[in-house]
This record gives sequence, structure tokens and C-alpha cells, in this order.
Amino acid sequence: MANSELLSLSNVSKCYGQDRVLKQIDLTVQAGECVVLAGHNGAGKTTLLKLILGLIKPTTGKVSVRGQNPTNKNSIKAKRSLGYLPERVSFYESMTGLETLQFYSKLKSEPIDRCIDLLETVGLESSAAKRTVSTYSKGMKQRLGLAQALLGDPDLLLLDEPTSGLDPTLRRQFYDIIEQKCRMGKAVIVCSHSLVEIEAQADRVIILNSGSTVASGSVQELYQQSNLPLSVQISVQPSCTQRVEQTLSDLIIPIQKSAVTENSIIEFSCNPEQKMELIRQVASLGDAIEDIQIKPPRLDDVYLHYTVSETPSRPVETTPGIPL
Repeated sequence: MANSELLSLSNVSKCYGQDRVLKQIDLTVQAGECVVLAGHNGAGKTTLLKLILGLIKPTTGKVSVRGQNPTNKNSIKAKRSLGYLPERVSFYESMTGLETLQFYSKLKSEPIDRCIDLLETVGLESSAAKRTVSTYSKGMKQRLGLAQALLGDPDLLLLDEPTSGLDPTLRRQFYDIIEQKCRMGKAVIVCSHSLVEIEAQADRVIILNSGSTVASGSVQELYQQSNLPLSVQISVQPSCTQRVEQTLSDLIIPIQKSAVTENSIIEFSCNPEQKMELIRQVASLGDAIEDIQIKPPRLDDVYLHYTVSETPSRPVETTPGIPL
């Protein structure tokens, strides 16, 4: 497409009475991007999704999906561009999985002959598709919700805690679907608390805290901006512990107390810019060193760095139970 921008939010704020839920949010999403929204419960993530879906209007600012205002009833292109999976899916219990997906296909004016293939794509085989939803586990309902979100091959997928209730194998399949959609030029916005498992998929991470954007960038950019220390673990010959500590003393950031275990493993932190010097110093110690492990911070470490561990005073956001 000539213009690869699928979503734009400009100076968007949302207030409920005196409660300012979102504060001057700027966001653009391009075709092919996977964007992760991170934040505590009540940070504004679900409100942001509702604005993109056109379920609510911004108090100030502008939201544009494929160049259209999603709250406008005539914005057909914007509405058909969106697929949505809420955190808590809810379906009619007496219908089968196939009947449920066919029902939503008709609502979206999509052909029903693709429903079986779509259910198989998300891991619901034909035998499961013919069972009533009342017999489904939480994970099966989640997969049915994902199939519903994929109806019509939307340009922009909005997924709120999508892997809740899925086992590791099905989580891997889910992320494969995300990766495939992005390669096809679609875009995905994922709200997730499982930052370690999503960081490999994220082109960009946006961290919200109390309604404001406190950090935004690729995972690598956030690592560099936060400048968090590396975690280092060195196995040493028992008789060489003191010599190793003295040699590395200028590079060590103690973890609480100086951490030397009974197995002669020294644990400490190191500033990122000193990593190569640390490696050179360790190499100079020769046989005194048995092994070394250097671990960079993870995305959840970066998240904790940018957020305040206070419980928000306003109620936790909820999402309509039945998918759109």
C-alpha cells in the first residue's frame, strides 16, 4: 500500500469526570509491525484499545485507523480493518465452536466456508469444532476468540492478554501466527504482562504508567535507554576466590552483600559499558576461572525500571465480554 501507516493517535487524552485515564498519547503503527503495550492493571491499556476500536471517543486528540475516525458510523474501511481479542472472551455456551465462528462470519459479511480452516489454524481440530462451547476449556475458548479476531484477515489485530490459558505449545503456535501476519504486512498490537515470552516478537514496546507513555522503542533501544546492569556469574577455583575478587573489584557492582556461594561461584552486576573490560580481566585470570555467564537485563527488568510499583487508585479496566 502506498501509505503504510495503519493507525495514528495524536495527543490523545481520555477523562472520566475528574479521572484522567490517558494523557497526551502519541502513537503510530505501520504495516508489518508488532507493537507491545505494557503497563500495570489500570495503566490505560484497555482504554487505549477501546479508543482504537471506536467504542469510546477521546476527550482530546485524534484517533485515525486507515485514515478514518473509528467512532464514525460510516467509517467502514476502519472497522473492517480491525480484529479484536479481549482479555476475557465469552461466547454462547449452547453453540458449537463452528457455529460460533459462522455466526461471527455472517455478522462481518465474510464467507462461512473458511471457518473450518481458520479453526484448524488456531489449533481447534474438526472434532473440537463440533463440540459445544460449554465443553471448552479456557484455552480452547481463547483459541476460538483468536479465530474470531482473524475473521476477514484484518490489517490491524488488537490482542489483549491473548495467551492466557494456553499451554507452551499453543503459545508457540500463537506467536507463529503473529509473525506470519506481520510478514504479510498486517500489524499487531498486543497487551501483555508476559513480557519475557513476547519480547522476541516485539518490533516496538510502549510502556504505560498511570495513563502516560513513560518509555517507547525497540527492545534494544529500551535496554540502551535504561542502562541497566548486566548480571554476571563466575565459577572459580576454590583457592582463587580472593584473587578473582581483587582483580575484578573495580568492575563489580555488589548484589546486596558480596555474593560468594559455597560452590565458589561469584555473583555480581556490571555496567554494560564495562562488559568487554570484564571479559579481558577474566581472561587474564587463566585457570582460576572455570566458567562465566553474562546475562543482559530482560524486558520485565526494563519494565520495572520505568514503572512505579504503586497500586492505582482507580478501578481496574474491564472489557466487554462478547468479542466484536
